[in-house]
Amino acid sequence: MLNKGFTVWLTGLSGSGKTTIARVLQRRLMDMGYRAELLDGDEVRKNLSPDLGFTKQDRETHARRVVYISKLLTRNGVIALVSLISPYRAFRAYAREELKDFVEVYVKCSIDTCIKRDPKGLYKKALNGEIPDMTGIQDPYEEPLNPEITVDTDRQSVEECVNIIMDGLRRLGYITAATAATTTTVQVREAVEGSGVKKEGSS
Repeated sequence: MLNKGFTVWLTGLSGSGKTTIARVLQRRLMDMGYRAELLDGDEVRKNLSPDLGFTKQDRETHARRVVYISKLLTRNGVIALVSLISPYRAFRAYAREELKDFVEVYVKCSIDTCIKRDPKGLYKKALNGEIPDMTGIQDPYEEPLNPEITVDTDRQSVEECVNIIMDGLRRLGYITAATAATTTTVQVREAVEGSGVKKEGSS
């Protein structure tokens, strides 16, 4: 049976936990029998946009490519899980208009926490002047005004964030109300390793 495709667009600062959450969310959805593909901004950029830099124009060109792939997936009954900083409201509005079945998830996290985590070492380079267009440092991040779902990785664990998103998808009618298989500790550890995002019970 072909389920209706839709896009879950996770936006937030680098280091906020978008991809970590998306990986666990993908596993949860697949355990329920849904088809879900993760489009991680860094991985897609490496394979689809190696020609682009990080200017505003380049970021928007890259994001348009991600929208196009998401559209192909969703029209074939796949849930597209997009993990992309996508810092500009105008572009996220464009993605919403293009994709129609669009759930914006704001992965909220303070810039101070993101700098402390810094899993890729990008903030350190930006603060040392080695990266000129770092979102949150030299470039602005425009917070969503009315996202369908908000999670806060300063205060909530990966499991809590995924549960909030799953509940939101049920409330919005995108997935059934049936209880999904719970995420195992091993699955969360695999997703979180190296990300700096809190696990359940960690300080």
